[in-house]
Amino acid sequence: MTGAALALLGAIQPTLARPQLPAEYRYQPYTGSLPACWDNSVLGTIQSRFASKESEYWNSALQIVAYDRIHETGFRSNGSDYIPRRYCTARAYMNDGRWRQVTYWVGENLGFIGWGWGVEWCVAGVDRNYAYGPACRAARR
Repeated sequence: MTGAALALLGAIQPTLARPQLPAEYRYQPYTGSLPACWDNSVLGTIQSRFASKESEYWNSALQIVAYDRIHETGFRSNGSDYIPRRYCTARAYMNDGRWRQVTYWVGENLGFIGWGWGVEWCVAGVDRNYAYGPACRAARR
């Protein structure tokens, strides 16, 4: 190869698809401070919203009674430049006497009008409209 061709190859550098700036350094920074998977406020939110959804949309009395086997499956698994999220899973005991898997995540500044943390959840076997795909696959990380 000629010197000019080598110089041209050296000048070409791969470009990134998006900036890799950690979320803490943005104009409206994130702290990465999120409640734990077993936090009562997180589990209570899921419990309350699940009961409300079942009652209002599906005319069902199904409710979450208790949780066990709660554990974190990932923290900021998408990368440091995305909104901080904590991914979790638990087993929920329902008032129909069955145990079901609950997959959920807690995200920073994703609460009401962007204030506080928000939670998204899916109960396997009860996601009747398949919002998260079969067996809540899209809610996992």
